[in-house]
Amino acid sequence: MTLQFISDDKGNKIAVILPIEEYKRICEELEELESIKAYDAAKASKDEIIPFEEAIKEIEKSRE
Repeated sequence: MTLQFISDDKGNKIAVILPIEEYKRICEELEELESIKAYDAAKASKDEIIPFEEAIKEIEKSRE
């Protein structure tokens, strides 16, 4: 990975520049990680489990 840094007047690194493909890869991995965390949280939850179709019906009903 090739990185470039932006520094302030005192030489402190304050930002990073990376190739767009690397940025896209990082974003995809973060999305996947968020999905895994949401799945783990839902699985550990003691909430009532309802079928997907029923959940959609309840959401649509609440929007009316």
